[in-house]
Amino acid sequence: MSTPARDLPHHRAIVAVDVEGSTRRTNPAKAHLRTVLFELLDQAFLAGGITKKYRDGFVDRGDGALCLIRPVDQAPKPVLLATVVPALAELLTRHAESHPDLAFRLRVAVHAGEVHYDSRGPYGEDVDIACRFVDARELRRQLSITAAPLVLVISPEMHRSVVRHGYPGIDHDTYFQTVPIRVGTQRLRGWVHTPEAARRQEDMTA
Repeated sequence: MSTPARDLPHHRAIVAVDVEGSTRRTNPAKAHLRTVLFELLDQAFLAGGITKKYRDGFVDRGDGALCLIRPVDQAPKPVLLATVVPALAELLTRHAESHPDLAFRLRVAVHAGEVHYDSRGPYGEDVDIACRFVDARELRRQLSITAAPLVLVISPEMHRSVVRHGYPGIDHDTYFQTVPIRVGTQRLRGWVHTPEAARRQEDMTA
């Protein structure tokens, strides 16, 4: 007997973002921040050519968001790391310059895997992995020691399938495997990328 299609997962690239220190803000400030966050995310994906028809609607995580990108030719996974995340960092910088009292920074996790859906939204192990990475203590520490607008962690799967191949705009030498998480019985270690790492690599090759 065949499995109903509704019970089968769908492959998605998964981007999870979380706002640094959101619990220290007042509720009115959080309301404004949430509006700006979703606007900047939309602009960042558009910078990579990933329009709404190539991704699901953003999933609200309270002080962050879950972004699920469909496996289509117009939205290859390397674009997320080479274009979308850098565009998001630039947008955060511009926002901070124009609205310093409303500036905020992000932790960003990128993964890819199988996602299930029900009437409440997406779920599944790969969603859990992305969310664990974006909430990881080590990623929080990495953001605390940088002045950058965001820090990025990618899963071992993203490193294996994308980063280690050195696609245009992606320098595998600027990723360091330093973010441990545990999901059930699995122990995974994510690869972190910060602007400081990129600058160090540029200085070494100059």
